[in-house]
Amino acid sequence: MRSVSSQLFTFNNLPLMEKIKIKIDNIDVEVSKGTTIYQAAKMVGVDIPVLCYLNLEHLNIESRPGGCRICVVEVEGRRNLAPSCSTECTPGMVIHTHNLRVMNARKTVLELILSDHPKECLTCSSSGQCDLQTLSQKMGIREIHAVEHAEMSTYRKDFSPALKRDMDKCIMCRRCETICNDVQTVGALSAVNRGFMAVVAPAFEQDLVDSPCTFCGQCVAVCPTGALTPYDDTQKVLRALADPTKTVIVQTAPAVRAALGEEFGLEPGTLVTGKMVAALRSLGFDKVFDTDFAADLTIMEEGAELLGRLTKFLNGDKDVKLPILTSCCPAWVNFFEEYYPCMLDIPSTARSPQQMFGSIAKNYYTQVLGVKREDLVVVSVMPCLAKKYECQREEFSTNGNPDVDFSISTRELASLIKSCNMNFDLLPEEDFDQPLGESTGAGVIFGVTGGVIEAAVRTAYELHTGKKLDKVDFHELRGLEGIRMASIDFDGITINIGIAHQLGNARKLLDGIRAGMYNFHAIEIMACPGGCIGGAGQPLHHGDSSIIKARSEAIYREDSQKKIRKSHENPYIIKLYEEFLGHPMSEKAHHLLHTHYFEKNKF
Repeated sequence: MRSVSSQLFTFNNLPLMEKIKIKIDNIDVEVSKGTTIYQAAKMVGVDIPVLCYLNLEHLNIESRPGGCRICVVEVEGRRNLAPSCSTECTPGMVIHTHNLRVMNARKTVLELILSDHPKECLTCSSSGQCDLQTLSQKMGIREIHAVEHAEMSTYRKDFSPALKRDMDKCIMCRRCETICNDVQTVGALSAVNRGFMAVVAPAFEQDLVDSPCTFCGQCVAVCPTGALTPYDDTQKVLRALADPTKTVIVQTAPAVRAALGEEFGLEPGTLVTGKMVAALRSLGFDKVFDTDFAADLTIMEEGAELLGRLTKFLNGDKDVKLPILTSCCPAWVNFFEEYYPCMLDIPSTARSPQQMFGSIAKNYYTQVLGVKREDLVVVSVMPCLAKKYECQREEFSTNGNPDVDFSISTRELASLIKSCNMNFDLLPEEDFDQPLGESTGAGVIFGVTGGVIEAAVRTAYELHTGKKLDKVDFHELRGLEGIRMASIDFDGITINIGIAHQLGNARKLLDGIRAGMYNFHAIEIMACPGGCIGGAGQPLHHGDSSIIKARSEAIYREDSQKKIRKSHENPYIIKLYEEFLGHPMSEKAHHLLHTHYFEKNKF
């Protein structure tokens, strides 16, 4: 029970709205008309538990279905308890958030939810990060009454290359539906069936792999239980590390180093590059490389492709396909293959850095090591769950042997480190191995929205003009707005650039292009909030935009500290072209580093 002296709290978040006075747990509060009880309580530091409620502040999206009833409160004068997340405040309202009636109701509701929930917390991959588990602990639930008489719903488990659906653990909060439909606009998930058999699933309860799902994994990031989880490849990686006949190498994406530390209690935005390298070596990897190397390589190929198209356009070729679209994000690739098949010839054919690294490792580095392709195992550590799907695409393999064997997420790497009982804080700072560990600042900024196109501009400008850049920081391309536009002066030639992150914004941008609203030469699109730093494989940020911002700042900080900040100046990239590839867009480079896209006919 709370005992708080009466005090008036006034909030002016909506200064033009009519103000009303209410009382919450004996606290006098003045809020704007339209404010929900949950919002008002949060303003004065009163914690009301929620399950189905979802607030993505950085997207200005709030889902408040009021379905779980965990957030109920007592309003004086009302017969029934009210769901605080969906009940708006009215003048003179007196609210009790934690009296005995409310607490008993919440406990009963939670017990009912748990009665139809698998009792496998010890082996559940979401254990320790499960909102349902946390609430059960807070409410002191130690027994589910009459559970032996309760009927349990059972559903077919759905295993995809990237995600696992276990709807026995679904509590129908419908957060995944909100993120899939309202934010990403993919439309792969919705509520089907009625009553006890109601569940969130693709249309006709088909598997995710047969649905429009892009495997962006943002549904996993908001799921409060273990109903949606990443496909776990860690055991396969451990078996490979234990196989004496295999040489196992690992690559780490730029966004991982800006978030991994959060899993060990460090502040968001703490760079842990050196400690991460040390941890991977301790796990037993033969070589620890940097995906940033392949990011520099991507810029060489994608930048050459951009310059080639622009040159043709400026020379009067009106049939050239513009704007060129970056193609580093596999969820984005899945998205345009599904929804924009008429534009398949517009995106760059350059592979993602993950896949470029795998191709170089299996076709070039095997020669350096003197090992067979099938005896080299390439593992990637990625912030993205769609990367798991990407490395299994048939076009990224040779005779059934994939260029990248396994992709694990940032959270999976953290789990591996913890399972080996490493003290992460005490790990030394170590450097990547060479030659595939050398990178520039341009490679680092791939991890944040706008970074790919900024890296491309740094190289494309100098190659096109033959002049050195006075500055390499293009602040006009940076930011966390969902859709951004900028113009870059290429020595008298204006290049118009569009940037979007999250697939809903991508849809808006592409629809605008098709409608003739924009005149872009190049566009960068990332599927996740903030780009890779907000990937679904990262430590969960729960919609907190400050975490995304902190990771973004860390990425730019590492870029600024690099001795070399332009991809075409990476000495090992130069050597790779001299010894193996020839030149950007050469026949060999096109064969090993480029791809093609497919029209998906799923309906």
